[in-house]
Amino acid sequence: MHDADHAPLFPSARGRFNRREILGLGIGAFVVASIPFAARRQARHRRLVRKAMPVMGTIADLAVVHDDPQRARAALEAALAELRAVDRGMTRFTTSSDVGRANALAAREAVEVTPPTAQVVAEALRWADASDGAFDPCLGRVSQLWDVTRRSEPPPTGELLRYADRQLYRAVEQGGSALHPTVRFNEPDAALDLGGIAKGFGVDRAVDALRAHGIRDGLVNVGGDLYVLGSSEDGDPWRVGVRSPADPSRLSRTLELRDTAVATSGDTERAFRHAGRRYHHLMDTRSAAPRASREHSLTVVADTCMTADAAATTAFGMNDAAARALLAACAPDASLVGNDARGGGRRVETI
Repeated sequence: MHDADHAPLFPSARGRFNRREILGLGIGAFVVASIPFAARRQARHRRLVRKAMPVMGTIADLAVVHDDPQRARAALEAALAELRAVDRGMTRFTTSSDVGRANALAAREAVEVTPPTAQVVAEALRWADASDGAFDPCLGRVSQLWDVTRRSEPPPTGELLRYADRQLYRAVEQGGSALHPTVRFNEPDAALDLGGIAKGFGVDRAVDALRAHGIRDGLVNVGGDLYVLGSSEDGDPWRVGVRSPADPSRLSRTLELRDTAVATSGDTERAFRHAGRRYHHLMDTRSAAPRASREHSLTVVADTCMTADAAATTAFGMNDAAARALLAACAPDASLVGNDARGGGRRVETI
C-alpha cells in the first residue's frame, strides 16, 4: 500500500487560495477540493464532516456533506468499519486473515474464506485471465522476497527465477458454496497477495455503507484509491487533483467528478535504490522483478473503485495501446488518465 500524506492541500485557479474559499482533503496520490473554485453560493446549511484513520497500510480519509452532524458521524463510523473488516480479512501480513490462512494451508487442503474474500479472489482471477497474467494475485511469495520497504538490495537472482513467468494464478481453485466458499492451491509456490485490488473493494464497501445511511454526497479516499459521491458542499462536482509522481508539490491533472472512482498506481511511494537503480513494489510477473515503465504513475477512472484499482495496477508499465485494449476487454467503463511524469502542472501549497 502507498504511504500517505494527509496534509490539507489544494491550489486555487489563481495559484493561491484562502481558507474561506477552499477546504482541501489530501491523501497520498490525490488532493480534493470540497468547495469549488467558482464564486461560492450559499451552503444551504450543508456541512462537511470528516474522519481519518490508519488502515490498509495507509491513511483513510472520509468526508460526508450533510445537515445532520450526528447522522454524518454514524455513517462515517460504519464506512470505516467496512474498511477495517476488509483489511482484517484480506491482508497477507497476518496468519489469522482469510488470505493468511489460505497461504498457510491451501496448498494442502481447501480453506474456507468469507464471501467478500471469495468475491475479490474471483475478480482478481478475472483480471489475471484478461491480462494473460500481467496481473497475478498469487505473487505473494515474490512480494515477500522483494519487501521493498525493508530491503536495501535485490534478492538473489536464483530465488527470483523460481517464480518468473509462472502464471501462478492458474493454481487457484475456488469451490464450496456461496455462503461457505473455499480456495485451494494446486501449486505450493502460489500465495495470495490481493494488494492490487482489495483496497479498491474496501473503498466500494465503505461507499455502500455511506449510502445505506442515507449519505448522497461525500468521499472515501484511501491512499491511491478514491470514490466521490454526489456533489461538494455547494452542489458542484468534486475537484480531484492528481499529484505529479515526480514532484508531489505539483498536480499533473485536475478532474471534476461525481459518483465516480479513481485510482492511481505508481512506483514512487514504496521503493529502494541499489547500485544506481531504483526498485519498486509493482512486480513484472514475467521476471518476478519490478516492472519497467517510462511513466512513474498511471491513473484510471471507473464506475467502481475495485475496477479502477485493478485496472491501474494491471496497466501500469503497459504502452497506451495495450492498456486501452485491456480496459476495452475487461472494464469498458474505465478510462485512462495521463499523468505528467516530469512534475509539471500547478503547484500544490499547504493551506
